[in-house]
Amino acid sequence: MTRIDAIARVNAQFASGDFLATLDRMVGYKTESQSDKRADDLRAYLEQELTPTFTALGFTTDIIPSPSGRGPHLLATYHESDDLPTVLMYGHGDVVPGMEGEWRDGLDPWRCTTVGERVYGRGTADNKGQHAINIAALRAVHEARGGKLGFNAKFIIEMGEEIGSPDLPKVCEAHRDALKADLFLASDGPRLSAERPTIFLGCRGGRRIHLDIELRDGAHHSGNWGGLLANPATILASAIATLIDKNGRILLDALKPPRISNQVRAALADVIVAPSADEPALSENWGEDGLSPAERLYAWNTLEVLAINAGNINNPANAIPGKASAVLQLRFVVGTDIENVMPAIQKHLAENGFADIKVGQSQYFSASRTDIDNPWVGWAVESVRKTTGSAPALLPNFGGSLPNDVFTDTLGLPTVWVPHSYPGCSQHAPDEHILLPVTEQALNIMAGLFWDLGEVKSRAP
Repeated sequence: MTRIDAIARVNAQFASGDFLATLDRMVGYKTESQSDKRADDLRAYLEQELTPTFTALGFTTDIIPSPSGRGPHLLATYHESDDLPTVLMYGHGDVVPGMEGEWRDGLDPWRCTTVGERVYGRGTADNKGQHAINIAALRAVHEARGGKLGFNAKFIIEMGEEIGSPDLPKVCEAHRDALKADLFLASDGPRLSAERPTIFLGCRGGRRIHLDIELRDGAHHSGNWGGLLANPATILASAIATLIDKNGRILLDALKPPRISNQVRAALADVIVAPSADEPALSENWGEDGLSPAERLYAWNTLEVLAINAGNINNPANAIPGKASAVLQLRFVVGTDIENVMPAIQKHLAENGFADIKVGQSQYFSASRTDIDNPWVGWAVESVRKTTGSAPALLPNFGGSLPNDVFTDTLGLPTVWVPHSYPGCSQHAPDEHILLPVTEQALNIMAGLFWDLGEVKSRAP
């Protein structure tokens, strides 16, 4: 058997409808991790759906209880030889709420429904469809090699990613030896576009920043007190304007990352951010000067105002509010001095006449990234090129956040992500879907990657 045979086998799974039937069954588990009523569904997905699948491929499996009482984890292990490379893979089986009744044409979020080139269903893009593709590709290579893979494989599936992966760091730390590997290879998030296969090597971090000012109890008539009482909403808006300007450019140096390296610039040189027809158009003259859209999104920090509040916006009174609040978020890349961000903001506001504003923080995600010159990166790029006939987009990191730091920092692994979704997939919203052409190509890409991994006869590419 050959690489071509492995890809032909995964294509047969797709053409026969077997892959979509399996995905339909997976989507049917109502694994909403944000609900306290889905504990049985979370466990059933691992025990009834994934455990038999991995067992059929020669994996041993272990259900790891949640340290905090949340969703469990599944660890599946396949071993052929100590001399062969070992790959650790990841996925999450939990999903955001189904939002029944809000989908187009009354679609059931807990079934896969194909309309044109779209396959709708909760979890099709995030993340059941993505790890289903990888498992299907493993199966094709396993069959093509006569019941072997040619490498060692481990798979960890968590059931709490949509609530911030609260247990994943503890589980990985406690099972460090069982999770030892040479490479981390997983799929989540969107491609650069539906048309271009993508590899990314990490993710930006995120920190929410709370700005609160309370000057007095209650509100006071604007006709009687206007011009006499300080307005906390005006003060807060002015304070935010010292952190970021009207074109979205960060003004406080402590919130900026280090200079973009030549290596990262070179990787992003051919990356074009081009929204599709059903995605928002890029704003003109927005973001850091002198950077391409790709550099702004994947190699720079952004400060966004997520919410701002004073008074009652739906039923405003003719009164000066007594307090105002805002929630901002800093998305940041590796190299940002994140521990200095909060003290720097507090110091900056005090020095600029905004000492009454209290600065707080919440919801933190770490930034992480594998070096572009890591040998596994070049190996993965070449494998995707061989399958598709063109080079994939290589992103130093994903624009959003994933628990990548658990694998880079806790387990010390080089991380390569190959996403199978696209930016317009409506994840976390009604009408979540995958695209059939992207899915078929993704099955080919992963079968090629797994076949090529079986050709690496030592523990390095």
